[in-house]
Amino acid sequence: MARKKPIDFEQSLSALQQLVERLESGELSLEDSLAAFEQGVALTRDCQQALTQAEQKVQQLVEQNGTPTTLPLDSNPND
Repeated sequence: MARKKPIDFEQSLSALQQLVERLESGELSLEDSLAAFEQGVALTRDCQQALTQAEQKVQQLVEQNGTPTTLPLDSNPND
């Protein structure tokens, strides 16, 4: 089974932002709008997948002694 290439979050997010701008312009035909929306849904899924993978990696890095540790966002682990 072939592996999918890693998702470039920033590139996908930028493409999604451009699609939204095109859709919001109101200049696309109905067919083009539907195609752009479909592409946007796929990009949204890619971005969500990338965020989920990043969250899992962070969770693995924060795990200490086999016990998951939750740290508040504003805390400094060296304090």
